[in-house]
Amino acid sequence: MLLIPSMALGTDSPEGEDTGLRLAWSGRLSLTSRILAVNIFALALLAGSFFYLDSFRARLIDERRAQALGETRLIADVLARADQAARPALSRHLAALTHTELVLSGQNGQPLAQSLAPFRLRDPAKEPWQRKVAATMDRIIDWIVRAEVPPPFLSKADRQVPPIGMTQLSLAPDRTHMISATARVGNDGQTLVSLRNARDIRRIVRAERSRLGTVIAIAILLSIFLSLFLARTIVRPLQRLADAAMQVRLGHAREVTVPRLPNRRDEIGLLARALSDMSHALRQRIDATEAFAADVAHEMKNPLASLASAVQSLQTVKDPALQGQLQAIVQEDVQRLDRLITDISELSRIDAQMARTRFEPVDLGAMIENLVRIREDRGRNGNVRLAYARPARRITTVMGDSGRLARVVENLLDNAVSFSPPGGVVRISATQDRGHVRVRIDDDGPGIPESAREAVFERFHSDRPESEDFGKHSGLGLAIARTIIEAHGGNIVADEQGPASGGARLEFRLPVAEGQ
Repeated sequence: MLLIPSMALGTDSPEGEDTGLRLAWSGRLSLTSRILAVNIFALALLAGSFFYLDSFRARLIDERRAQALGETRLIADVLARADQAARPALSRHLAALTHTELVLSGQNGQPLAQSLAPFRLRDPAKEPWQRKVAATMDRIIDWIVRAEVPPPFLSKADRQVPPIGMTQLSLAPDRTHMISATARVGNDGQTLVSLRNARDIRRIVRAERSRLGTVIAIAILLSIFLSLFLARTIVRPLQRLADAAMQVRLGHAREVTVPRLPNRRDEIGLLARALSDMSHALRQRIDATEAFAADVAHEMKNPLASLASAVQSLQTVKDPALQGQLQAIVQEDVQRLDRLITDISELSRIDAQMARTRFEPVDLGAMIENLVRIREDRGRNGNVRLAYARPARRITTVMGDSGRLARVVENLLDNAVSFSPPGGVVRISATQDRGHVRVRIDDDGPGIPESAREAVFERFHSDRPESEDFGKHSGLGLAIARTIIEAHGGNIVADEQGPASGGARLEFRLPVAEGQ
């Protein structure tokens, strides 16, 4: 098991940030603010349609001015065909029909006839508050869109008459448009000036603005509501996950429960479950590390106590025979500590080393054959014989680290040889079975009780006779073998050969390499 160092107190990564994930100025804004900003910005583009309304009003004004000039010319043609004496009465009659104020002037500019105004200008101060608010909105929107504001409508004494064939636009106090037009009446030098109050321009534009404003207001409210809803479904779970991760970072891993959000099938749900699994694995790793440290302390305490006692006794014992026994004990304790520290170091490095190792094809059959030959050449089996059934070549090829897999086989052979009686046989087989390579090692020892078949793979577990040579076994061999096998995607189990045979059987299975 890999020993975990103490967690860092900071959260900043020492490595550079991925350029694809880097944010410039927007990185200083919260996620909620960014969601709102993006949605409101889209609606702000919609609000740009007020500029279109300004152009719509300009076209409407141009149409009304052209209409006013056309009607004035038409009335002037009608008056030109009438007698001079009938023109004043006819002009007043036509003014009533067209809802305009008409002024018929002679060659010297003196009015010959003038109709009463068919319209009445309203005092803005006496209008209801709704119209006052509307007028204020008109001014604000005109300022925003930089609309061209007509000059104010003047009294009769100060009013200027537009040139013949032209129109003039002005703005009444109630912000309605006043349109005047001038036309020549026949060839006797008379002119006709018309004045009309185009109230429909303001009414149409305000109605369009009201409808557009209502749509934009509803869209903004819905956008804010949906943005807050979206932010709630994104930011709140992320905040809970961040708080849980912070608690884990502060060392409260055992007390923290990271929400798994099982009902969410989106990326945040995947993130929550990944963080939950990660914190659970971290919690298990921390517990295993603490248990491992406690086991190491316990296992090292016994040889250290024995070593300390032997060294202390050497200072007082004068008998050479007893001194020799004490020196043998010291040597055995040192050997046991050396073996224990070596196995602990090996076990603590396996996880990290396996994570960095690149697996390659390994023929387990050929590897086991070489290991058996080397052991026999070096006499490591004692009075125990190894019987290996060599499989066909390449049918037992797996993907893995040959050095680590060799360590597994060595540990299992050491275990089988140590439990086999003198003259016993350790039988080894390697076969391919349903997409897996199965390696079995059987011995002639006392076997493993069913209740202890899982415990034999625990750290520092050792169930050996009292007469076993002291210091030769650390109790980590099978634990190291299981860690390596599981890192290769396999499994290892302990079993018995059969009711009649007795003895123990250790078997591990690994996936066959692709293409085999």
